[in-house]
Amino acid sequence: MNDFPLLAQASLPAPLAAAIEKIAPLHRFDGPDDPKLGVFADSVRGIVWTPFGGPLTGAFMARFPKLELVATMGAGYEHIDVGHAAAHGVCVTNTPDAVTEDTADCAFALVLDTVRRFPAAERFLRAGQWGPGKPFGMSVSLRNKRLGILGYGRIGKAVARRAEAFGLRVSYSGRRRQEGVAYPYFASAEELAKNCDIFLNVLPGGEGTRAQVDKAVFDSLGPKGYFVNIGRGTSVDEPALIAALKEGHIAGAGLDVFAQEPSVPAELVAMDNVVLLPHVGGATDHVMMAVGARLIENVRSFASGKGPLDPVAETPWKK
Repeated sequence: MNDFPLLAQASLPAPLAAAIEKIAPLHRFDGPDDPKLGVFADSVRGIVWTPFGGPLTGAFMARFPKLELVATMGAGYEHIDVGHAAAHGVCVTNTPDAVTEDTADCAFALVLDTVRRFPAAERFLRAGQWGPGKPFGMSVSLRNKRLGILGYGRIGKAVARRAEAFGLRVSYSGRRRQEGVAYPYFASAEELAKNCDIFLNVLPGGEGTRAQVDKAVFDSLGPKGYFVNIGRGTSVDEPALIAALKEGHIAGAGLDVFAQEPSVPAELVAMDNVVLLPHVGGATDHVMMAVGARLIENVRSFASGKGPLDPVAETPWKK
């Protein structure tokens, strides 16, 4: 066992906690006011923090003067104050690869459901409205459609592979054009929206992307365009999205994420041309096992002095 005392919430799943305890001493606590925190605050060198544990603030990290590592699960890490971590030499790790394929599955399912209106068709049937001379009606086809992907990272690339199999024409936008990518590149979200029929947002959260998908993007997408979001809800101007849907500036939307989860605006819930999911893109048994295993490997590698496997860009590790 490594001499690398770790801290984790009491809500950390028991199998994961047991695996971590084989690597290094693990202290578990019930909340920020737990008196146990004061007992081992001076010894803790690493924090294991799950996304469902709420935000990990700089003020909380500052209570542990020897802190070197924060390890979290999943691709997103906006729940962690990485600015504080970087400023104080604390490495933050995530598990980006583990969620890629299942999240991409969810993204393409939302594309299909939003454009083909399958959930609305099911509601129509369940409500007993389908009968002789009472068809649900036609939806829009995916044939010859253009898919624009904003945020062309691991998940964006995985969605593009699926889109090709369906005959969609793919283009992308991001901070820069990527070498070796043959798809058309557009330098801004607005330009991407002008040149696609289905706009997929895969942007991460955080202040750097806040409300980046805004009214101008929806206006550029147009009344026949569809918007799908499996990135982060905070990267979208949600009131602008609601207005675009209400006013017919876009045709529909498929959303797995929202600006203030788990709160979902009532206006979105009431719209029949909007498909809503409760942030389940990576919520599969496979992903849970994979992110847990990768988190353990990040902790094991760092605690043994080898450094992290998946340091986030804002907190590069230096031995």
